[in-house]
Amino acid sequence: MVYTVTSGNQSKLTSFTVQCFSEKRDLQFPLFLLFLLVYLIIIFGNTTVFTTIVLNSKLHTPMYMFLGNLSSCGFSYISTTFPKLLHMVYTQQKTISFGGCITQLYFFMALACTECFLFTVMAYDRYVAICHPFHYTLLMSLKKCVKLIAVVWVAGFMYTLPHATLTANMSFCSSHHIDNFFCDLIPLLKITCSDTSTIEALTYVVGVIVVVNTFVLTSVSYVFIIHTILNIHSSYGRQKAFSTCTSH
Repeated sequence: MVYTVTSGNQSKLTSFTVQCFSEKRDLQFPLFLLFLLVYLIIIFGNTTVFTTIVLNSKLHTPMYMFLGNLSSCGFSYISTTFPKLLHMVYTQQKTISFGGCITQLYFFMALACTECFLFTVMAYDRYVAICHPFHYTLLMSLKKCVKLIAVVWVAGFMYTLPHATLTANMSFCSSHHIDNFFCDLIPLLKITCSDTSTIEALTYVVGVIVVVNTFVLTSVSYVFIIHTILNIHSSYGRQKAFSTCTSH
């Protein structure tokens, strides 16, 4: 059930209902265990990588610092949706508060953008290391690496702030049911009765800037990387160069 607080002729939405995976009670506990297992495996894997890099001073290099941040982004990313999903599957209470929904939407999108940016700077790091090895310490010093990481996280969270702000100011008078198991932008736009032209245009622009540009930059970096590696005459040298890209 969705509750509203009424003031005059206006009603303020306080919660949404979301789509769950099954209505059958006999599947409730098995689904809960399955999702819990997946969640714990992802958290354990990313936390192990992150902790290993932090505790081992030999791994305090740009490549592993980027990898550690990717792991941090990974377990933060999944933690925006899975804890609430586990609660809903176990209790069959399929509601999420309006504030909780907007918060979930913001962090989900922000961490997705941050992950895209991280993949791009990791590709650039490998490009410099393999294509310009003699300039690597100059172009990718620890100081510049820290600055890049800071820019990546700030940019990821700034890019999606307008989306969350615009969504928070929308009216949802046609339906309060989200056809998804978490608060994502597209399902929310489908049930709003507000004008969505602004946020749709913003989504298109951000999509081009973030997804297309990061994909192109990452792809171009690896084209140069592969070309450089294939020109290495030693098979051991080629294998060693390729192995530094496996973490990416």
